[in-house]
Amino acid sequence: MTFEDFNLSPAILKAVAACGYTTPTPIQQQSIPLVMTGTDLIATAQTGTGKTAAFVLPALQRLTAPSEIPGKGPRILVLTPTRELAAQVMDAARSYGRGSRLRCGSILGGMPYREQLRLLSAPVDIIVATPGRLLDHLERGSIRLNRLEMLVLDEADRMLDMGFSEDMEKIVSAAPKERQTLMFTATMGKTVLKLAEKMLNNPQRIELAVRTSSHELIEQRLHVADSLSHKKELLRHLINDSSLTRAIIFSATKRDADELARELSREGHKAAPLHGDMNQFARNKTIERMRKGAIRLLIATDVAARGLDVNGISHVINFDLPRFAEDYVHRIGRTGRAGASGIAISFVSSSELSYLERIERFIGKKLPEQNIEGLAPLSVLRRVLGGGAAGKRKSPAGGNYGKPGAKGKSSAGQGKSWGTPRKANSGRPNKEQAHQPVVEYRSRRAERQAVCTP
Repeated sequence: MTFEDFNLSPAILKAVAACGYTTPTPIQQQSIPLVMTGTDLIATAQTGTGKTAAFVLPALQRLTAPSEIPGKGPRILVLTPTRELAAQVMDAARSYGRGSRLRCGSILGGMPYREQLRLLSAPVDIIVATPGRLLDHLERGSIRLNRLEMLVLDEADRMLDMGFSEDMEKIVSAAPKERQTLMFTATMGKTVLKLAEKMLNNPQRIELAVRTSSHELIEQRLHVADSLSHKKELLRHLINDSSLTRAIIFSATKRDADELARELSREGHKAAPLHGDMNQFARNKTIERMRKGAIRLLIATDVAARGLDVNGISHVINFDLPRFAEDYVHRIGRTGRAGASGIAISFVSSSELSYLERIERFIGKKLPEQNIEGLAPLSVLRRVLGGGAAGKRKSPAGGNYGKPGAKGKSSAGQGKSWGTPRKANSGRPNKEQAHQPVVEYRSRRAERQAVCTP
């Protein structure tokens, strides 16, 4: 099959060819014909499979016919969980639509209101938005969705994980009932299915990604760490390897990402943080610097787990394991892209054992443990693959999801300095408290008000 088989307009086909694409991916082969019929769709596919073009191309084809409804609101609306993913979708829309006279733009948190109001002051064809900022514009009356023909929920599972369920429902309630709705998700859990039942009308189903699948071209390794200082020693050893050309190091919190980046920079490494507290200009600049090779080590929170597309990432290092098993697959997917191989290395301490077991149950295999000479752990990690007692073990650092301040649980290690190195293979018990990653929670409504004040 070729893109010509989709009966796309000559301008779109010319733009696709200019991008160097000749053969559609499996998700594109199955999705594009269905979307062009006007039916609602639920598509399950991992990141990096070409799903962006699977909805952008038929959306552009729809825009070749003029709208029958007057007004300024968008005809196509794409909701994404992060600004990085929104930028990726916007780039795709502009690249594939370069031969068409379309007006498109982004509505994102952390960006100036003035530019967004200027965008919305005239008729617009495509809007790519994060739910929080778009809802703010709806409440202000600066945008209307009466002209909306297609609504795309990209990475719907991640938006639910980030707490956008209520905002998404409000946005959908403001859209016309006769719209076409597309949902793209990497995982299909009960919450995603409930959301689909509310928002989609008799949708077709496409499922290309096996729920437990992981990337075949990525070598996955596991290093057991006795403590926070042990993790730091392992990290120092790994980043001094010349085979590590460019890496993303995932941290549990924004505070730790800043601390790790500062420490690595002081040691002479080209390192920088990336997290949600940075404004969009700073985030874009950091990503661009990494693309140009000015940054070798990007220390990031899960804001970079989806939607960050940087070529040449040789390694992904999970300094802290993610609390959601699905995020592990997305994190390691930042390497091994476009047919290249990659290496994914995870550190785990005893306090993160439940996270590890969730990941291993999700991908259906144990991560192979490796030791570095002189940095072998002093303790033995006991883990179980499958159900049973392992599935009942509480998450580290208190609560179901490691909320800070839980009674009787310590959050030691977060936001603290890197400390003094442990004495490897000393034969003595290591009394330093294990690194217990904590997830920082804050009111998303309060956060939105803070960043959206004109």
